Amino acid sequence: MFQGLLSDRDRDRPLIRVSFTSFAVATVLLPLTGLLACLVTSLLYHYEDATYTHCQVSNYLPSISSAISRAPERYIWRSCIGLHSAPRYLVAVAYFNFYRGRFAASLPELLLSGLALIFSVAENTGLVLLTYVASTEAYKVHKYGFIVFISCSLLHMLITCRLWYVIKRHYVSPEEKTSFLWKARLFFFNISCCAAAAYFFRRHNKYCETGVYTLFAVFEYLVVFSNMAFHMTAFWDFGSTQVMVATVTEDKRY
Repeated sequence: MFQGLLSDRDRDRPLIRVSFTSFAVATVLLPLTGLLACLVTSLLYHYEDATYTHCQVSNYLPSISSAISRAPERYIWRSCIGLHSAPRYLVAVAYFNFYRGRFAASLPELLLSGLALIFSVAENTGLVLLTYVASTEAYKVHKYGFIVFISCSLLHMLITCRLWYVIKRHYVSPEEKTSFLWKARLFFFNISCCAAAAYFFRRHNKYCETGVYTLFAVFEYLVVFSNMAFHMTAFWDFGSTQVMVATVTEDKRY
């Protein structure tokens, strides 16, 4: 029998034990390396198709949807997100348990903690949906997955910043202060990049100007990279925690 949280350590036999820092780094590196590999592959081998626009103006960078929609790029991306998504659900639950312990006597923050869990799960589910349904296969489904991912990501970041603002007011740990500051910075950077990407996407569709879709792609990359960096702040939140997979020794009866 495998358990992620074990109460009686005397009966546990650890099979795998890693620091949460290593766990967080590995979780974020999966989509990061996958995305970079897809972008480089698209530029080297599928440049014309990946940078094509509906109005046929000059474009120099592929959007993420375009970069992950062809073979072998889509297989690279799907493999990385498939491995990335399960730990992300685990981290969402870990954060909820952390908040529940911190805000046991504060109903508003407990409610926000529940919302943070819901939006985190929805964000990850939207990412899985847009990953496994490419824009070239079912555009509407892919688009809705992207909308769920972006909207839930922003809401999750906003609620998380609020919760950590409350934590910062009542606790004086240097790691917690650093975590809050970086979360706030990355949230504002992310929402600014979202606004810029939306502006250039709308402008491209309306005016079809040369290079505008390239600017949209640049800000889309920044949205995704800053999202990854935001989740990487778990480095400070769970720095001394270990992730353990263990088997519980069953009592034998003869």
